[in-house]
Amino acid sequence: MKESDLQGGGSRVRRSRRRFVQGLAAGGVLAGLPAWAGAAMAASPLERDQPTLEGTEFDLVIGEMTVNFTGTPRRAITINGGIPGPILRWREGTTVTLRVTNRLKEPTSIHWHGILLPFEMDGVPGFSFDGISPGETFIYRFKVQQTGTYWYHSHTRFQEQVGMYGPIVIDPAGSDRIRSDRDYVLVLSDWTDSDPEWIFKRLKQSSDFFNFQQPTVGDFFTDVREMGLSAAIDKRKMWDQMRMNPTDLSDVSASAFTYLANGVPPAGNWTALARAGDRVRLRVINSAATTYFDMRIPGLKMTVVSADGQDVEPVEVDEFRIAVAETYDVMVRLPEDRAYTIFAQSIDRTGYVRGTIAPRVGMAAQVPQMDPKTWLTMADMGMGGMEGMEGHDMSTMGQKPAASEGGSGGMKGHDMSSMKGMQGQGGGDMKGHDMPSMKEMQGEMQGEMQGHDMSAMQNRQGGAGAPMTGRQGHDMSATKEMQNDALGTGPSVDSRAMAPSKSLSDPGPRVRDNGRKVLTYADLRTIGGPIDKRSATREITLRLTGNMRRFIWGFDGKKFSEVYPIEFRYGERLRITLINDSMMNHPIHLHGLWSEVESEDGKFQVRKHTVNVQPGKQISYLVTVDARGQWAYHCHLLYHMEAGMMRKVVVV
Repeated sequence: MKESDLQGGGSRVRRSRRRFVQGLAAGGVLAGLPAWAGAAMAASPLERDQPTLEGTEFDLVIGEMTVNFTGTPRRAITINGGIPGPILRWREGTTVTLRVTNRLKEPTSIHWHGILLPFEMDGVPGFSFDGISPGETFIYRFKVQQTGTYWYHSHTRFQEQVGMYGPIVIDPAGSDRIRSDRDYVLVLSDWTDSDPEWIFKRLKQSSDFFNFQQPTVGDFFTDVREMGLSAAIDKRKMWDQMRMNPTDLSDVSASAFTYLANGVPPAGNWTALARAGDRVRLRVINSAATTYFDMRIPGLKMTVVSADGQDVEPVEVDEFRIAVAETYDVMVRLPEDRAYTIFAQSIDRTGYVRGTIAPRVGMAAQVPQMDPKTWLTMADMGMGGMEGMEGHDMSTMGQKPAASEGGSGGMKGHDMSSMKGMQGQGGGDMKGHDMPSMKEMQGEMQGEMQGHDMSAMQNRQGGAGAPMTGRQGHDMSATKEMQNDALGTGPSVDSRAMAPSKSLSDPGPRVRDNGRKVLTYADLRTIGGPIDKRSATREITLRLTGNMRRFIWGFDGKKFSEVYPIEFRYGERLRITLINDSMMNHPIHLHGLWSEVESEDGKFQVRKHTVNVQPGKQISYLVTVDARGQWAYHCHLLYHMEAGMMRKVVVV
């Protein structure tokens, strides 16, 4: 086959009737272009190459344009007139200069996600600089100290949601250990025709506003047929008493989102060109505001070779879940000259991203059906072996305990040690169960609080030397009252993980036990091991908390506006443990510093800039504090961050 055969031809892609989910065949940025350009895009949208800027000097212009992905023109914020912005291609060891000009009527910013740089260049308003005012040009300049796949995005309110993001590829100074015949960047994202401020308001009013997977009468009768009337009633009763939704996996669904691949909706069929035998490198970036994707290419194995820009020992998988803000590089090889579908379904199974790898533009393969919309389990709530608890009275679990109850969440007097053996029991409630081991469990959980440091409380946001007047932070000398409060529930905390799992080998809800090999953190091993061989000299534990009904999110039950900064000490080796008390995944991003995830037995596993913490899970990682400044530390679900799940880290 000649190189020219890779261009043009093939049958036209059939437009989906589900236009809002699938999008338009052309879509994209149309305003501001001459008539002939818009017509060309509509006639052959697949032939558009994403612009790439290379070198050491870059000019980026932030502007406002009209886009049309769904049939309805909408305002977007673009970088150099595109969604996503141009690929920035840098080389390790060089110094890059990026002149960013703001043509908006509002302030803006660019954060270089996962990039090691001076904190003044990090691009977070209120932390590292004041932001970029309308009409202003801000110059970022820093040395490139790493290689791999990264991305950039606005860190100003909801601008990221409306199009302000783009990919970064950093080539090594020498040869690349990962050899490929073709190299493509694949940026996954979620687009909404709605104003993100409106979406945020609706989430605050009713967090399940966009969830159309509520248990139905039909689901109930299905359960009756499969498990009997009593067990079906008990199952509903349990979730109702906990005031939780077993299908709440994503804040916003395809009722408000259209999912994009490199700015192309599913009907547009973004295409990567490759021939039989080609080694194709896909640099996959999840730049969505809030959507997790489960990606696979039916008929092809994928070999994961890099995670968050760091080369890993190759691992072959059928599928991988990519959290918001993560990046994965995968290698695929086409066995024959035909089309293969790139399929990435949203975690809530309401929509998907679709593209194609094929020898020619216009070719398409079958798009698979989305997987079942299964319920969350008690294990996903950090209840360990509590599946089968249907029929037991859970109504006290959401209540704040009295001080005398020792932070047991209202479960006083109930023996949790027998819960694993209670699977399959139906009817009745938990009254009368003797729980002598509850105090032991409580003691273990309080023991986890040891090693927490209160030094962060010496400084309020941006200030120094303020007296320690609050309970924020973590200290070895924490009082019993403080520990009890940390383990309880309240207006900002609607649940606590009683037995959080430390397993890294669980791929998570809706992909576990699906018959495919799904990537987990336990599969990832960064080549070369840890950068720093030292053990931790200090430990900090943070609980990821929220109130689903009120859409309040934070660390340790506190929103960003209520807390002091966390203080890191320059030069120290720090262990951070995150415990997810909520029912949702949280991708936690620490700016400016690497997070080296530990295995369950405390050994180095994988180096990342964004660490996903699954519902009811606990994960630990080591941080070498080698960069002074003020760094953002937050959940990368945009609406969670804006609702309070963010902290400031001050390195002194």
